[in-house]
Amino acid sequence: MNTKQSGTRIDEPSDIDPNVGWGSDVAAQMLRRLEIPYISLNPGASYRGLHDSLVNHLGNRTPEIIMCLHEDHAVSVAHGYAKAAGKPMAVALHSNVGLLHGSMGIFNAWCDRQPMLILGATGPVDATLRRPNIDWLHTAQDQGALIRNFVKYDDQPGSAAAIPESILRAWQQAGTAPRGPAYVCLDAAIQEQALEAEISLPDPKRFLPAPGPRPSGEAVRRAAEALSRANKPVILFGRLRRSVEDWNRRVALAEKLGAGMLSDLKAGSMVPTDHPLHLGQPFNNLSKTALEALKGADVILSLDWNDLGGALHIAFDGQSPTATVIHAGQDLQLHNGFGKEHLELPPIDVHLYGDPDVAVEELLAALAAHQCPAPAAAKKAAAPRENSDKLNMRHIAQALAEAVGDQPVSFASLARGWPVDLWPHRHPLDYLGKDGGGGLGSGPGLCVGAALALKGSGRLAVGVLGDGDCLMGMSAFWTAARYAIPMLAIIGNNRSYYNDELHQEGVALKRGRNTANRWIGQSLDHPAPDIAKIVEGQGVLGIGPVKRIEDLAEAMQRGVAAVRSGKPCLIDVHIDPQHGRSLRESMQVRGTENH
Repeated sequence: MNTKQSGTRIDEPSDIDPNVGWGSDVAAQMLRRLEIPYISLNPGASYRGLHDSLVNHLGNRTPEIIMCLHEDHAVSVAHGYAKAAGKPMAVALHSNVGLLHGSMGIFNAWCDRQPMLILGATGPVDATLRRPNIDWLHTAQDQGALIRNFVKYDDQPGSAAAIPESILRAWQQAGTAPRGPAYVCLDAAIQEQALEAEISLPDPKRFLPAPGPRPSGEAVRRAAEALSRANKPVILFGRLRRSVEDWNRRVALAEKLGAGMLSDLKAGSMVPTDHPLHLGQPFNNLSKTALEALKGADVILSLDWNDLGGALHIAFDGQSPTATVIHAGQDLQLHNGFGKEHLELPPIDVHLYGDPDVAVEELLAALAAHQCPAPAAAKKAAAPRENSDKLNMRHIAQALAEAVGDQPVSFASLARGWPVDLWPHRHPLDYLGKDGGGGLGSGPGLCVGAALALKGSGRLAVGVLGDGDCLMGMSAFWTAARYAIPMLAIIGNNRSYYNDELHQEGVALKRGRNTANRWIGQSLDHPAPDIAKIVEGQGVLGIGPVKRIEDLAEAMQRGVAAVRSGKPCLIDVHIDPQHGRSLRESMQVRGTENH
């Protein structure tokens, strides 16, 4: 094998066989026809035929293999890529055991409504073709059943000739809103079967994902009438497209109505958070500012808000909302009863069923003659510098801003307590949102995948991670080192699963027990893992642990310089956990605690 590096390419095969001669070649050709740039994987014998086709038939190009050290990381890399690129890449998972490893990441992507094409494999369905022991262990009667409740589509084609339609349908389903992962399981025997006749490969352009439906004209008319009469409208910006055009239309709608804007950190940046109409800072759980806005609103417009029912329940103390509620989205068609990630059922007066960004377009047209006075210029004081003598997230944010200067930054992840007032959202790619399903360990892979999608864009890819999330997914950083994916990971290290400490404190308080014991079984100290050394062992520049404020600026300068030179870097910063607690308590509304 010749090894040379060009962009993300490090593995360059030789002696390519261009002939489509094997079952797995058909699957590989379909990936190329779909113009899938990358396929993340951890090697597995059940898809050794496909692996050979990717390398010795396609030449490791379109798609290029992105090797990972764990199947869950392979999935989270694809998840992060989809969030930043707005389109899916592929993942390969080894038989049932690899699928079980990757299932947490698949669930995250499902909850986050992010698309990916997952190619799995099973041992030979024909028992006479199985090798003793291992092929039996790697064969399942219905492998898709392991994840069927949290993918949009799964299939196991029964012949090489059936592979093209199976992959096309999975691709179409994954990319049709509401989007999500789709799974195709390839029989190992079919992969390794020599083709007896030429198989026709269809043109994917005739099998594209379906465009989102437009809301009905009657619903748009009713919504526009309610909004035109509103005195205190509020718009909730949820899961929407990451295009500048859609961003501008959302702002135009809010300005036309004089509507207050609320943002959810789970969705990422959808409108400018320093706009005069933006109410407070974006939040993970309902903030006091958001509560007051919803209580005082006469019309609430939800644009695919992640938990509309829960927000209304809290704002109106479990009673029927006094405001007229308008909701745009089509998420309800995805739910199957397995999980409760559909969240609380919201009362809706006008349902703009369809693509929420299309709904914004329709509302702008319907309200063309309506205009509120232009919002007053923002009168927001400059964010104060942090004067605490203990390291916290505000110190990190300030030091990063000084090191980055004017270069645009895309945050692939943000840990709790990140000061958005110091880093306002001003572009759809400024912040990509949370992981979807709350599965710890996804953060490093999400950051690697987002940085892969952003490579060459001029944007600096940054992930701010907690130490617990980071330690669960540490080996994902090896992939960034191997493929020279430039990204900066900043660890807000409080040496604890601190959120769970607060949960244990709450339980102890309720039961009249000793709250001082809350740290037992939660602390990540004595010794604190040296995260910088762990990533150094994987080929990533590790800086830290940074324990003093006066050392932070230099660490950030070094880290940013490394990423600008094309390398991944991690900075481990030991922060004061009490700062996160005080910030959380100042923002928290009773009843919105994370459970």
